[in-house]
Amino acid sequence: MGQKINPLGFRLGTSQSHYSLWFAQPKNYSKGLQEDQKIRDLIKTYVEKNSKISSGTEGIARIEIQKSMHLIKVIIFMGFPKLLLESRPRAIEELEMHLQKEFHSVTQKLKITIKGIKEPYGNPNILAGFIATQIKNRVSFRKAMQKAIELAEGAGTKGIKVQIAGRLNGIEQARVKWIREGRVPLQTIRAKIDYCSYPFRTIHGVLGIKIWIFRDKEEE
Repeated sequence: MGQKINPLGFRLGTSQSHYSLWFAQPKNYSKGLQEDQKIRDLIKTYVEKNSKISSGTEGIARIEIQKSMHLIKVIIFMGFPKLLLESRPRAIEELEMHLQKEFHSVTQKLKITIKGIKEPYGNPNILAGFIATQIKNRVSFRKAMQKAIELAEGAGTKGIKVQIAGRLNGIEQARVKWIREGRVPLQTIRAKIDYCSYPFRTIHGVLGIKIWIFRDKEEE
């Protein structure tokens, strides 16, 4: 069962918490959900365009959104936030103005905070961005996957599984390749598993990366 659904949703309430925290009436729920997705998409687009370098390592680990009656608080967790802030010192103010203009909200103010994470290479989203950048730079997908695993092991992870699918190396038929190092107990709810699904476009078409990271031992 643990392999049939999203590993993050499978563990909500145990080792995983929600990235969006707000309440809405049933008739307004879909609107709030679409608003969250739009906020995340706009932030990711801004970071990709304005980062100092494009190695994938400065990418976004996750975006948390907290809504109240008069405030929308957005917390951006990044691998190396200095790379963005050095190239765009007013990045937070620009993002706030841009999002406020997009949503035209008079009653709700928007506040953005950028935080760094302790082990960037222990985050699946940053590793997936790293692999995608390597493949776009014509590096072999096997070398990119192996390098990502080495970086994750250096970050102190207990286990990692990397899977990539699509027209690898431009071949006619799509295929799926994966590598696993260490333990990745997907069936155990108490195991702290971090997961991401990361599609990206190449000259040969769209490829998809999935990464599972076993962060910590499950409680006995």
